Amino acid sequence: MKKMFLLAALATIFMSCDRHEVDNSTVNEVDLNRYLGYWYEIAKFDHYFERGLDYAMAHYTLRDDGKIDVLNTGIKNGRAEDAKGIAKTTNIPGLLRVSFFGPFFGDYRIMMLDPDYQYVLVGGSNDKFLWILSRTPQLDEPTKALILSEADRRGYDTSKLIWVKQK
Repeated sequence: MKKMFLLAALATIFMSCDRHEVDNSTVNEVDLNRYLGYWYEIAKFDHYFERGLDYAMAHYTLRDDGKIDVLNTGIKNGRAEDAKGIAKTTNIPGLLRVSFFGPFFGDYRIMMLDPDYQYVLVGGSNDKFLWILSRTPQLDEPTKALILSEADRRGYDTSKLIWVKQK
């Protein structure tokens, strides 16, 4: 039992050493009805659950119970892939709690949102999660530079971003 506790404590220490502080504060206001719909994934940090996924998109739909259905789609190795989840709002503007795995929910933090709801910078509860989403499959260079500047300012290592293949 002592060995298990020691191993767990060491694992926690090593995992926390790999992280650094970022500003993942959310925007002050989100009109959920404007946010719903389709978003193209422009860039992301690498995670096993999205590795190798091209043409990635997310679709958010409001349910009758006030929760949000989440459908992520893409192409991996020439085959269509999808992941269905659920999101719920919180009392913090710009913070949703999203689950793709039963009762386990993670942070979905809207950190930068275009006033016209055309692009968004999304993070998680730590520096390991970052996405750039857009209503269109491509972003122009000035918009990319603006979003990257904001992510850098917040302390994210934008050199780790993977640019998603889109049409």
